Amino acid sequence: MTALRAGLAATLVVGAWATAGLASASAVNSPSTHSPSTLSRSDVAEAPASDGLISAMGRDLGLTESQAKARLAAEKTATAVQGAARRAAGTAYAGSWFDPDKGRLTVAVTDAGRADAVGAAGADVRLVSHSARQLDATKARLDALSTPDGISSWHVDPKANRVVVNVVSSAQDDNDVRKFVDRAREAGPVLVKQTPEAPRTFSAGTVGGDPYYTGNVRCSIGFSVHGGFVTAGHCGRAGAAVSGWDGSAIGNFQGSSFPGDDYAWVSVGNGWWTVPVVLGWGTVSDQLVRGSAEAPIGASVCRSGSTSHWHCGNVLATNETVNYSQGAVYQMTKTSVCAEPGDSGGSFISGDQAQGVTSGGWGNCSGGGETWHQPINEILNRYGLTLHTA
Repeated sequence: MTALRAGLAATLVVGAWATAGLASASAVNSPSTHSPSTLSRSDVAEAPASDGLISAMGRDLGLTESQAKARLAAEKTATAVQGAARRAAGTAYAGSWFDPDKGRLTVAVTDAGRADAVGAAGADVRLVSHSARQLDATKARLDALSTPDGISSWHVDPKANRVVVNVVSSAQDDNDVRKFVDRAREAGPVLVKQTPEAPRTFSAGTVGGDPYYTGNVRCSIGFSVHGGFVTAGHCGRAGAAVSGWDGSAIGNFQGSSFPGDDYAWVSVGNGWWTVPVVLGWGTVSDQLVRGSAEAPIGASVCRSGSTSHWHCGNVLATNETVNYSQGAVYQMTKTSVCAEPGDSGGSFISGDQAQGVTSGGWGNCSGGGETWHQPINEILNRYGLTLHTA
């Protein structure tokens, strides 16, 4: 294997990860430390997660080893249950979330008559007033409004049974913000919350490091697909050339969308190839990616990026509209995972299931923050791509 290919194998998996484990921080690697994955299928099958991943969950989520393993197992069950539970709820479905304390999926319904069927599917039940269809309609009305900068984001919160509007604390008294909030409340059941900072994307100017480059921007590779990889749309426009950590050509952006969406895909050639693996950065074992089943709200999730590497947290919301300074981005997933400039495009994963590519957020990995990702399945469907899995 040439040095170029060894670097490529590492670079293409900067933001993808797998096997029932979730991960967190590590030290920055230089290109010379990169090597292709050596993780075999038997290695993955023997343990629910690597020691490094379990340790990362302990650091970022405050879990003991046994608690981390138990949570991974419970989340895997909840992910498998949510489809059947939603079908059992029918038109009474009002959303679902994973409860870490109980280790079970909870499904909200508007009809008590559906409780037994949902319970038989393996989920706990909560009776609420507003259906998912009603809440989604309220959110759609907000999506159609003109949005001032002081509005951070909005999403359907199934636990609150409301559409939550997040307002930047310093802008809460701004006249335009107050008008937006008033109109939002007229649109349907809305709950207003405050957030400390406005969201921003996590791209960065060219610096030393590992990932890929387009122009003077450094971003992180998300997940390998057959023929290339997926990443964030704000990192480059269609046709833009992409180079790897060593400066050699990888390929070109074949499709890109931002704002509105924040996703893109890059073709791979020039001696580079794709693998269903994410590099462990010398802190965790290289991991295999096995699918893209969507984790429920409340589940643990981790992110890999070229700046801050491995960090973990929880899924806070799905289908959230994020109001960046460049414009709104829709159908995003919000998490409590931190990120920093250069992490854009990197992968979010829950267990061995790909979740999405890093878009942006607020805060950093020293003081904490929140980060959004664009769901992977939406990207695959948009471009007709197939996730490269083990």
